[in-house]
Amino acid sequence: MNREPVVRLEGVVYRYGPESPPAVDGMTLHIEDGESFGLVGPDGAGKTTLMRLLCGLLEPAEGEIWILGERQPEGRAVIKPRIGYVSQRFSLYGDLTIQENLDFFADIHGVRGKEARERKESLLAFTRLAPFRHRLADRLSGGMRQKLSLICTLVHEPELLLLDEPTTGVDPITRRDFWSILTTLAQQGLTVVMSTPYLDEAERCSRVALVDSGRLLALGDPNQIRRSSGLDILEVVCSPVRQAAELLDSLENINAVHSFGDRLHVVLKGTHAADVIGPRVKALLEGKGVLVRAMRSVVPGLEDVFIDLVGRSRSREGGA
Repeated sequence: MNREPVVRLEGVVYRYGPESPPAVDGMTLHIEDGESFGLVGPDGAGKTTLMRLLCGLLEPAEGEIWILGERQPEGRAVIKPRIGYVSQRFSLYGDLTIQENLDFFADIHGVRGKEARERKESLLAFTRLAPFRHRLADRLSGGMRQKLSLICTLVHEPELLLLDEPTTGVDPITRRDFWSILTTLAQQGLTVVMSTPYLDEAERCSRVALVDSGRLLALGDPNQIRRSSGLDILEVVCSPVRQAAELLDSLENINAVHSFGDRLHVVLKGTHAADVIGPRVKALLEGKGVLVRAMRSVVPGLEDVFIDLVGRSRSREGGA
């Protein structure tokens, strides 16, 4: 039996003005029940616009959007109590405590009595906010604010959770803690759709959409996207990295050179090219005084794939 996708976009276009280029440009994608789905791209890629379209804050200029089986925007009133949305900016009440914010949102969603008390205590314990329940929201760290936004969104037990860059600007430990919470929610069967600029977070999703300039560049699970990229990557651990990158940019049979800390990812032309080009790379660098500590072929990461896809997409735009 085929089930209707939780989210279905068909050829969706959105512009912020009649003369503006599309912020979302012909987007088609389906998100299934129980998925942990990531919308991944840089600033200006159209991620926030997509999230606002999904939660009904914006209406598409073209195309169709279906959420939980309801066509939008006609079905907005039907799906509103069935979804939860956490925006980029903290939008709760700073002069209320954690407990008071949670009480307020439970009340407006009609969650009352014993059920409300049990659910709120469970959420506070789940996010480890219980010891801070009497702290004003204005006095919370960025990570704690995001946790508070999350539990206020979850208090009515939505079927679909939409998170717009929930970990941007928080420290690495809080990011890890937040992702532990999201993983647990996904394991419990909640459909989670989140936008993020972080490729390491995309690796945690069951499926991802890589987007840039409002367009879909790739769609699938992270392993599938990496395997289908066709990229041959030579990783070079060396010093100084900047000098090495400048030298390799001029070498034949190299598509691109990307820096990752103390190493370079050299994107080669053709498959199995590392065996041929590797010795040339080492000879060139060492001949110019660069210390090469290690060199090996590696499986492309999502970041390698994404940079390659964006480069190709923008080259086509420039040549159009």
